[in-house]
Amino acid sequence: MATRSRRVGVIGLGFGAQVYIPAFRAEGWDVAAVCGRNRANAEQVATKAKVRDVHTDALELIARTDIEAIAIATPPRGHHPLAIAALRSGKHVLCEKPFALDAAQALEMRDAANAAQRTAMVGHEFRHAPQRRFIRQLVAEGYVGRFQLCTMELFLDRYVTTQPRERTWLASEAEGGGILGALGSHYIDGLRDWFGEIVSVTGSLAQLRPDVKDRDSGRILRSQTDDTYQFTVGFANGGAATMVASFAATPARGARIAVMGDRGTLLAEQPGPNPVDDGIVLGSRDGGKFATLPMPDGYMPFTDDRDPRLACFRLLVRDFTRGVDEGCSPAPSFVDGWRCQQVLDAIRASSREGRTITLT
Repeated sequence: MATRSRRVGVIGLGFGAQVYIPAFRAEGWDVAAVCGRNRANAEQVATKAKVRDVHTDALELIARTDIEAIAIATPPRGHHPLAIAALRSGKHVLCEKPFALDAAQALEMRDAANAAQRTAMVGHEFRHAPQRRFIRQLVAEGYVGRFQLCTMELFLDRYVTTQPRERTWLASEAEGGGILGALGSHYIDGLRDWFGEIVSVTGSLAQLRPDVKDRDSGRILRSQTDDTYQFTVGFANGGAATMVASFAATPARGARIAVMGDRGTLLAEQPGPNPVDDGIVLGSRDGGKFATLPMPDGYMPFTDDRDPRLACFRLLVRDFTRGVDEGCSPAPSFVDGWRCQQVLDAIRASSREGRTITLT
């Protein structure tokens, strides 16, 4: 655990206020300053969280010599310039996902982390969800035999409203919006963690509920980004995975994951977009009936009921702290962020061009 003298600044005060600030503080870090574009909102967050200093200029916060790390929780458009500036100033960086606007930006961020030799990680906290960790262990131990196919479904009704939803960064292409990046990136990171590198991608994006309402003018506009996606990927080690997801499905049915091999199948479900702390994994081997598999001890050493994402995120911060102590970047690192971004780009390119994209 970090000592109280270790200090972090948090940039971005939506998810940053909900999860980053309490997670870093719970793991022993001193959250010394926050930064948001709106000073009144930033001061309100700082007061509530008992953070001393408030900035509206992110580069001013990054330039401080009394802060060791920067946590970036802004929309994706800010990730590339802020992460590179922080690394060049000698700071360790934890950057929210989706990692960048495109793979070219992600590559520059990866290279900046390598040059700086600082701990640089991506906020894919659900690698620490017990359900996800257990699936990884079971696949590695050969429970399903030779891996062949993974299918994933995610159906939510967040965009099924009687009136057009309010326009946010999620509807803006320039801000890096769309649910492929916002949620699909987590699932792609999980696939890479379970099955290795992705080498081929076919995908398509859609807008089933495109209308959004501008907050200031009240005008009804069209979203620039996806609310529905599907993709199929192939892995260097063999096997394939497919996913279909939508924020425009009714009724909401949560997520369902199936991992299949030549000897068995694993099943995992969740009620919402994210895995839950007490999620279970069902397994069947050699034609047997599905049964709940006993979760290993220690996969979730504690719970944190302030936010359903906090327990996993605190474990991610523990890895980040270990990286700072040991001079390394634990997974998911900026290399993982770059690889995931390559897949996101390939899905978008496949959707535009109607072809399978090969990754190198």
